[in-house]
Amino acid sequence: MQAHMQAIYDGMNAAAVTLVSLSIILFAGFLITRVTKLLRLPNVSGFIIAGLLIGPGALGLIPQATVDGMSFVSDIALTFIAFHVGSYFKREVIRSTGPRILIVTLFEALLAGALVFFAMKLLFGLSAEFSLLIAAIATATAPASTMMTVRQYRAKGPFVDALMQVVALDDVVCLFVYCIAAAIVSAEDGPGVWEVVLPVLWNIAALAVGTGCGFLLSKLLKPSRSSDNRLILAVAMLLGISGLCALVDISPLLSCMLFSAVYINRTDDGELFAQLNAFTPPIMSIFFVLSGMNLDLHALAGAGIIGAVYCVVRIAGKYLGAFSGCAVTHLPAKTRNWLGVTLIPQAGVAIGLAFLGRRLLPPEAGELLLTIILSSSVLYELIGPACAKAALFRSGAIDKGQLPQPEEKPNRPRLLRKRRENSLTKRLWR
Repeated sequence: MQAHMQAIYDGMNAAAVTLVSLSIILFAGFLITRVTKLLRLPNVSGFIIAGLLIGPGALGLIPQATVDGMSFVSDIALTFIAFHVGSYFKREVIRSTGPRILIVTLFEALLAGALVFFAMKLLFGLSAEFSLLIAAIATATAPASTMMTVRQYRAKGPFVDALMQVVALDDVVCLFVYCIAAAIVSAEDGPGVWEVVLPVLWNIAALAVGTGCGFLLSKLLKPSRSSDNRLILAVAMLLGISGLCALVDISPLLSCMLFSAVYINRTDDGELFAQLNAFTPPIMSIFFVLSGMNLDLHALAGAGIIGAVYCVVRIAGKYLGAFSGCAVTHLPAKTRNWLGVTLIPQAGVAIGLAFLGRRLLPPEAGELLLTIILSSSVLYELIGPACAKAALFRSGAIDKGQLPQPEEKPNRPRLLRKRRENSLTKRLWR
């Protein structure tokens, strides 16, 4: 199959290859989600499975060069996801939760990191440097698949508000913990410390840019502005922030979250977020299908028992930490019982930090670190959306009426009777 597809692509120019590949990606995601809907799985799972099937590692419907050339899609998708997550940081919501969400975030992030550190150090006798870096990366949670599951089932309420704030703050905690861990690991090398400090400074600058964009957009989007131009200006700013972050090799998540938070608190404009939600589904579909194509199932076997233990211990740490944090802060029982289940996914930020961590470790240890993080993403991204859906349902954020139901076939006699009634009504009102 791969040889035949490659022969077909060899006869096309670069533009044709890219456009055909995008069409196949969208169609594959759509078709597989028809199957996952029957199994009552979230769309994200279907997109990732579609990517695994059509990618270079399986059917080979998409050339590897094209997959590599679409890496910018992840930056765009994460930008839109972060902007939506930031809308949950309204003043009234923050006042209602107070410092409780920060406490919960610290509990779930730090406990997951601590358990992973002791598992790597005590169970497998790995170096303290390796254990420290992988523990810091374990604190991260990927918001993309959870966010898309929330949107698919239109989940809302206190549980979703708490979840979105925890997911947003989680990356902040992860970056700080990783910077400390990397500084400790590279302390003996001297110049390596600057490689850790510089990203922190760039992140601070990106936060300032995000804040400025929030103020600027609130001034530009006047009530008289047309809906088309509102969307154009918002997307232009988001892409600009993403481009600046890519220029200095940092994640756009924090900057875009702050951009959104500043804007929503200054304007209370829910219409813009509704516009963006209607604009982004094809981008999200491409992003998750590409994620599936980039996930290497063989790497999971390569990581062996160490990778399996990492997956299990991190999930246990996330759940126990969220449970403990909610119990300490007296959050509702449903939030306490189910919040940790939604924090399983781990992808973008963790993978980026793993690449940085590989440079700080000896070659063999660095490759092991990267392999574990990449391969565990397969499991997390496949089971994470299903677990998030179950948690949202059990917590009361969604109900059975919001779950997709099989389409009913039209009842022809009833349809004809309804048409006759409508016709009679029209004649009576003439």
